[in-house]
Formats: sequence, C-alpha cells, structure tokens
Amino acid sequence: MKIEDYGFIGDMETAALVGKNGSIDWLCMPRFDSPACFAALLGTEENGFWKIAPTELARSSRQYRGNSLILETDFETGEGAVRLIDFMPPRDCLPDLVRIVEGVRGRVAMVMTLVVRFDYGQAIPWVRRRDGGIEALAGPDALLLQSDVETHGEGLHTVARFEIEAGQRVAFVLTWYPAHQSPPRKRNAGKRLQEAEKFWETWANGHVDRGDLQQDEMRSLLVLKGLTYAPTGGVLAAATTSLPEQIGGVRNWDYRFCWLRDATFTLYALLNAGYTGEAKAWCKWLLRAIAGDPAQMQTMYGVAGERRLLEFELPHLAGYEGSQPVRVGNAASSQFQLDVYGEVMDSLHQARRAGIEPGDLAWALQRHLVDFVIGHWRDPDEGIWEVRGPRRDFTHSKVMAWVALDRAVKAVEGFNLPGDLEKWRTVRDEMHREICARGFNEKRGAFTQSFGSDLLDASTLLLPLVGFLPANDPRILGTINAIERELMVDGFVLRYQTKTDGSVDGLPAGEGAFLPCSFWLVDALYLSGRIEDAHALFERLRGVRNDLGLFAEEYDPVARRLTGNFPQAFTHVAFANSARNLRKVGGPAEERAAC
Repeated sequence: MKIEDYGFIGDMETAALVGKNGSIDWLCMPRFDSPACFAALLGTEENGFWKIAPTELARSSRQYRGNSLILETDFETGEGAVRLIDFMPPRDCLPDLVRIVEGVRGRVAMVMTLVVRFDYGQAIPWVRRRDGGIEALAGPDALLLQSDVETHGEGLHTVARFEIEAGQRVAFVLTWYPAHQSPPRKRNAGKRLQEAEKFWETWANGHVDRGDLQQDEMRSLLVLKGLTYAPTGGVLAAATTSLPEQIGGVRNWDYRFCWLRDATFTLYALLNAGYTGEAKAWCKWLLRAIAGDPAQMQTMYGVAGERRLLEFELPHLAGYEGSQPVRVGNAASSQFQLDVYGEVMDSLHQARRAGIEPGDLAWALQRHLVDFVIGHWRDPDEGIWEVRGPRRDFTHSKVMAWVALDRAVKAVEGFNLPGDLEKWRTVRDEMHREICARGFNEKRGAFTQSFGSDLLDASTLLLPLVGFLPANDPRILGTINAIERELMVDGFVLRYQTKTDGSVDGLPAGEGAFLPCSFWLVDALYLSGRIEDAHALFERLRGVRNDLGLFAEEYDPVARRLTGNFPQAFTHVAFANSARNLRKVGGPAEERAAC
C-alpha cells in the first residue's frame, strides 16, 4: 500500500498504522521506539501484521470519529456492510489495541489474521491458549489476544472466521505485557471505547479556543497529541522508521525521537491553540533533556530524554517497496548542529512571553548555552539537514546562533534577568554583520546554503521568520524569488539540490519535496506581502494530505504520492502554524519575527 493509504491511531505512548484494507502493518510495543511486533510495513506479511476484513472483495472508506484518533473503516460488499473501529485507549496500566467489528447492513463473512513477529519482524513467538485468549510470547515481550470469536492456527498464523449481521458487534483486544508477568485480566472492549471517546472529547473541547480553530487545523493538533509521549511530554518527529524520502532510495531514517529543532514551532502550535498544559510539559521535557554540559547538547533525544540513540541496520527487512537499508536509531544524534542552541533559546524565550516561566535553573542553563555559542558560533557544523558529508559554515546555523544571542539580549531587556548585556549585544551585532557579508551571495542575489556557496537552501526562508531581517528586505525578497525559481518542483519546495556525487550531504541524489519547507515559503510569502500567493500555495499543500488529513514528511510531485516517515509532526506543526498565519493578524510568523 502507499503511505497515504494508512491511518494513525495511538495512546500517547505508542502508535499503530492501519491500512485501508483493515491491516495493521506497523506497531511498536510498549513504546513508540520499542522493537516492532508488526513490521509488514517495512517487509512482508511474514514480518508481522493484523488484518480484519471481509472475505470477499470490498470497497472501503474511512474517517475518524469526531475529534479523536478513533478510526472507523467502512467495508461494502455484495452481501452487506460492516464497520471496523480501531483505537488505542489511554492506558490504565498496559497498552491495549482494540478492534471492534460492527454489523451495519446484511450479513458479511469476515476473516481475522494475526501474525506476531517480535523484534522488528524476526522473532517468531510461542503461541498458546491462555486465560480465554491466545498468548504470543518471545523474550521480554508477550501479547494476549482476547475475543469471543474462536481462533485457530494455520501454519504460523492465528486465524478466525466469522459472520456478522446488522446490529451485532465482535471485539478483539490485543494487550502487551512483560513476558515474565501474568497475563492481564479480561478487557472490556465496549468500556475501553467509551473511555477513549471521553478522553478525546474532553481534550478537544476543554482546552481549545474553538471559535478560532478550523477543523483541518484541529486534525493536525490531534496528530501532534498522538505523537506526544504522555509520561514525559516529549513530542516525536514521527511514528515510524525508514519510510523512504525517495521510493527505492537510501535516505531512510528513524524518526521515533524528539528533535530540539522542532521546539519553537511546536510550542507556537500548542500555545496558539490554547494547549498550555502540553506546552508546559514540552518545555519541562526540553529542560530535562538538555540538562548538563552545553557542549554535550544533542540535536535529538529519546522520548524520555535518552541520549544514546545508536544507529544500526536491519538487513532481514526488505524495506518499504524495496527501500533499503532499514535503520533503527539515528547517528545524527551525535552530530554538532549549531542551530539547536538558537532553537532552545528561542523556545524558552517564547515560553516566557506566553506566561510559562521555565524557572531560575532554566536561565542559569541558558546563560551557559550563550557562553558556548559565543565560543563556537564560528565553527562549521552538520547543519539543519544533518548532512553526512563535510561540515560547513551553514547560513541557517549561523543565523540560529544569532537567534541565541538575540533572545538572550531580549530576555535581559524584557524580563530583567541577569546577564552581560553589553557583551551579548556586541557579539550579536558582529554575528549579524558577518552573516550578511558571507551568507548573502551578491551574484545570486540571495542567501545561500553556506558561506561562499552558490547553492540555494530552503532553510534560508526562515531568516525573516526568526526576525533576522524584515521580510521586505531586498535580500530576503531575492532569496524567496531564487528559491521559487530553482527549488520548486510543481509548486513544492525542495530542501536543496542533491548531487549525484554526494558532495552536498554525502548521500546519493534524490528525495521528495520537504513539506515543512513548503509551509515556510507560505509564511515568507505572507510576511513579504504576497498574500494571494501565500494562500494559493497553502491550498496546494493542503491538497496532498490523505483522506484522513494526515501528512508525511515529504511529497513526490512527479509520482504524486507521500514519501518519508508518517505521520510527520513537523509537517503538521508547520501546517497548523501557516493556517493560523493566514487567518489571523499577529500569527506565529509575525509574533516570532517581532519578538
């Protein structure tokens, strides 16, 4: 199936992808970053899946139930119609995945097939009957399937065949638990559905300024909530690993971690929708994650703040549509990326402006970050795109170093916090002069990817959004025009031009258009006064969501399909912020640029 054929369900601690055909092809238990027990998404059915569908050919349609992550898939056959309800209720202790088959019309023959393969699809478990269900156990993991429908084994698959009439319900509950413990007691699927409905209704209605929130923006916020790790407040980049940026290519990364780079954008999306509780939790996660020596600050951390994210490959998995390698962990966590210091300083500054006080310890840490930036802002780095080639003086990285000093200055000026104001102003102004002198290419009439380079980079669209220069500055207008000419494909923005020799990022050429970059162009166009162009591009981008309103990381404008990890938090955050910018004077882009 195509990436856009999947729906997303979760319980704020892990998530599953559900296909239009009723097959769950990706599930990690018990956490987002745990080894998958269903990995057919990145391999074959023998790597694990769970499918419930009519036995005969059926047409399907789907939708979420209201403002929730409760997914309803309707199947129409020649004999009748059924609805498959998939959800993961907020945890009472253990994670549950609940599937309810509901008869709508006529009488429909159904089949359920469960193939459990722990450890990313390679560990075949013992399967036995236990406490009225089927238990699958291997190593530290156990899954218990509970249902009133009789199951049996066919090879190494668990199968159930049944018929359902209008008004009938058949439920299946799959629960993970540690293999060394006793299996959980019987779970009530109907009660768990009620609990899930109440949770999502309360969340959607209780914290949002609904008079100023559009339905598609609400869907993006629901995805963001679903990708939040509830115990810590960390927000994942995506629910998956190794969905390719180009089908058949090697740019396949693990995104089940929390990026500091997303911090300010995420904070704006939450605060502007009224979710101050989630914004506070995100700030607390951020401070815990980066605590320690500023020189050791990483670009990303695990959902609980873990630092060791070692990258390795899974050769037993064929990869999504043959896209290899399949990777777990992310080596970019050990890179030096100067821009994250600016992102952290900016996010904590925006938190204070919104009335969220990070505390005295936060400011003490920030002062150490400022000292580090002053000592290292001239150092080359791997940059926002985490290149696996040589370090460079990336323009965006230098601008974000400037942001770190600028927000430090404004924190002293606006919040009476202690700091060496004169020194910080002097360094900030020196940074600004050097970036303008070395990052702007007079011949190209645009800011370029790195100092002295002729290459364009979509990250320079952020310069007006962070307040480095006004959006109507001729240098910014020239940069916008150059990116429109050279980095746009069918109306979608590439991050940069990849090279066949790998000279830009150390990798083979080829990837889709990066959707957050396209939304940055929306914001830049809006700030520069090209309002109609901004709206037109926004509508084009809105059109690439799937039927459930979900975005991936990238879009292939030639093949006209989503690519990259899915659903992608950064894309949904960018969508929500751009929607707010176009609808409201003083939206996130104007606020951040004028902070």
